[in-house]
Amino acid sequence: MSEQNIKERNIITNRKAFRDYEIIEKREVGIELKGSEVKSLRAGKVNLSDSYASVEGGEVILFNLHISPYEFAGDDGHDPLRPRRLLLHKKEIKKLFGAVNEKGFTLIPLRLYFKGPYVKIELATARGRKKYDKRDKIAKREADRTIERAHRKKM
Repeated sequence: MSEQNIKERNIITNRKAFRDYEIIEKREVGIELKGSEVKSLRAGKVNLSDSYASVEGGEVILFNLHISPYEFAGDDGHDPLRPRRLLLHKKEIKKLFGAVNEKGFTLIPLRLYFKGPYVKIELATARGRKKYDKRDKIAKREADRTIERAHRKKM
């Protein structure tokens, strides 16, 4: 199966991250999940809003990703907030470790999606925005909308 034929199906997007952080770099990473977690993801029972990733012991770990327990899983269900390992190459992990420690960036998941049969995460290296930066961004967006409306009325 070629790369172009693989369908992507969005599960959830972290819209709060785009408001609160300045996105520097995005990358696609895999995630280590249990079977019941994948079933819950297919049902859309996930919350990505307060999650973040950290480099610990040579691995990238995702924290606070809430995947609700699958109701038909039986006794071997999963802990909804357990830390989950992200799957990256060693070179990528070293690069992320350097960025997070030296430059003051943080690792934020932007979206969770299916790529073929696999669950992937779009992980971003981001810098937190200050309150005045958020206000400036909102003011610029409003000004652009006003200009666009005035332009449409002239036509």
